[in-house]
Amino acid sequence: MASSSDTTDLIPDSHSLRGMRGLVPILAGRALSALSAQVLAVAVGWQIYALTHSVAALGLIGLTQFLPMASLIFLAGHTADHYNRRRIVQICQCVEVIASLIMGIASLTGHLAPWAIFVLVATFGALRSFEAPAQQTFLPSVATPAQFPRAAALSSSLFQMASIAGPSIGGLLYGLGAGYCYLICAAGFVASFCATTLLNLPKRTVGRSPMTLASVFGGIAFLRRREDLLGAISLDLFAVLLGGATAMLPVYASDVLSLGPIGLGVLRSAPALGALSMSLFLARRPLTGRCGAIMFGAVGIFGIATIVFGLSHTLWVSVAALAVLGAADVISVVIRGALTQLATPDSMRGRVSAVNMLFIGSSNQLGEFESGMLASVIGPEAAVVFGGFGTLCVAGLWIRLFPSLWRLNRLEDVRADDVT
Repeated sequence: MASSSDTTDLIPDSHSLRGMRGLVPILAGRALSALSAQVLAVAVGWQIYALTHSVAALGLIGLTQFLPMASLIFLAGHTADHYNRRRIVQICQCVEVIASLIMGIASLTGHLAPWAIFVLVATFGALRSFEAPAQQTFLPSVATPAQFPRAAALSSSLFQMASIAGPSIGGLLYGLGAGYCYLICAAGFVASFCATTLLNLPKRTVGRSPMTLASVFGGIAFLRRREDLLGAISLDLFAVLLGGATAMLPVYASDVLSLGPIGLGVLRSAPALGALSMSLFLARRPLTGRCGAIMFGAVGIFGIATIVFGLSHTLWVSVAALAVLGAADVISVVIRGALTQLATPDSMRGRVSAVNMLFIGSSNQLGEFESGMLASVIGPEAAVVFGGFGTLCVAGLWIRLFPSLWRLNRLEDVRADDVT
């Protein structure tokens, strides 16, 4: 007769990821795409600053990515809910390969002027607006609500591994020339396309309803009915918008800490290293309660780490602050991602993911623009410190504005059926 402990061992773990069909291609596709994007970011940031020696130009890179995405994101969300999502991602990845090859060849032949870099960056922004909402629906389509937080943490772990390797590879390759960075990006996007091709998603009924304003902007209407979702997404928007220290990394590497391209790669890898550590921890020990309070605490730590980085003139302090910043950020990302996907019915996931992507893009790209413009007026160090204090203020204000988000307990209890 089995003991009680033996019987417990025979009970399947509802959180286990074993046997989840399609998980490997989903994770591989996202990680390879992230690796390529990080190499691209290092090359573009360093090359623009080397050509222009302008912090404002660094900020404009973020704006150039954001404007096409903001213009197309609602159309992209509607497209993801009404057409084949995997095919949308494949088309975008093919064009990313072509754009990376153009950048690589033009750079190696000495024909990549600053204006051309901005055009190609805008192209990547437009492609990302269609790719991301469709790609974000893959994981919740194969994971159960109990599995999703752990699967999301594992996905974040691989994403952060790519984010660590990408800047390092980019920094090393940039020593040979920016063109080699872009060619590696093209190879990475090819590999990501292959992973997406191998993905076998559950069949879904696609309704080709007419495109109306109500349909295109349905994601916004849905979020207005869910205060917790709106609070989580907007918290990330304003916190990262103000705390956009990463836009200033080329300036810190070149002028504040006196480092080269490899040093820039180290700085860019530091947030990902902290995020990776936290992601691995969350994959083994998923959050089981008080998720809302934990999310707000993580945003507060993000702001404090930003202030420490802004004041630092020592490499190890800067790296440590960026690592803490990355660890805090991934907690917020995992909670927000799980809440957004689990509370949204599949027929709406493309449009809600589009709104989420718009807010993320606003915080990242507009955050870079805000940091660059503010740094050109008051200096990069003051701009980073100001942003950190702003993040702390936002966290405190959002606790009062969105009390239901503060009270959020277990993620696996969130259901799309809760929507009224």
